[in-house]
Amino acid sequence: MFKLIRVERRGPAWYTALAALVVLALSGFVAAGKAGAADPGTDWTARTSAADNIWESVSYGNGLFVAVSSNGTDRVMTSPDAITWTGRSAAVNNNWQSVTFGEGLFVAVAGSGTGNRVMTSPDGITWTTRTSAADNQWESVTYGGGQFVAVARSGTGNRVMTSPDGITWTSRSSAADNDWYAVTYGNGVFVATAASGTGNRVMTSPDGITWTSRTSAADNTWNSVTYGNGLFVAVSSTGTGFCVIPGAAMGSRLRPGRRSLRNRSAASGIPAQYPRLAGQYAEYMESQLTAFRSGARANNASMTAVSARLSDREIKAVADYIAGLR
Repeated sequence: MFKLIRVERRGPAWYTALAALVVLALSGFVAAGKAGAADPGTDWTARTSAADNIWESVSYGNGLFVAVSSNGTDRVMTSPDAITWTGRSAAVNNNWQSVTFGEGLFVAVAGSGTGNRVMTSPDGITWTTRTSAADNQWESVTYGGGQFVAVARSGTGNRVMTSPDGITWTSRSSAADNDWYAVTYGNGVFVATAASGTGNRVMTSPDGITWTSRTSAADNTWNSVTYGNGLFVAVSSTGTGFCVIPGAAMGSRLRPGRRSLRNRSAASGIPAQYPRLAGQYAEYMESQLTAFRSGARANNASMTAVSARLSDREIKAVADYIAGLR
């Protein structure tokens, strides 16, 4: 049985906050898969790509998966379900390295081309070239905090570029001229990882503009970084027995992530297929509800619909209440 959240009085806001709590518990929102399904990411099925290209990156947005490649005739492919893929023409046949989605727009960056190393698309099908801030080897692009941010492995003092709309780009100075291979956004901070540098293969930024070097756990070739469940995680293609770094030390603004969802029991009264929310960190819950509301997280339609109706105060009320449950 659910206890009721005291928001002030039992008006519309009170019922909205209660609805959020109920949907959180019943939709399995903290877990990536559907309630009752096997743990996501453990079982994989091979699918036929639209072409045997060198596919470099994939993103999801607006109900569509979009992948880009560095070779081939059609250097974009799209799929509504990740099963059936269709080849699409890129705006130009550059070596497309990375694609992301934000503000209703797909944005891709390339490592080749002259003044056209960015392309954008509202639907993943029709693409338009954009002028890159510099003809660097752009390796990765992400979106967060109202800003597109790309990082490069070449250039002098300009290995970052930012854009508020994916169209107009501005050069930024990276913390060091390392070979920056990956960038991501989470919990209010951008994090980039590199394949070169001495003890400084991580850099962070609160806005994508001003960057600070961070001490990397090892001088490996850190190829990719992502954020999830309150944690930044990077992986590398070099090193011995130390190719993964969970990044509590990566970001200056990191907060506690989620607690384990595995501690379930019949005695708790929660069926095994549902996540146990009691005691989840308030800041983690608040960040995820905010992400659903903004559209940054879009893997659960129920949570998106409910979160859209919550104010900042109501989100905090739900998060604080859940954190206090035992």
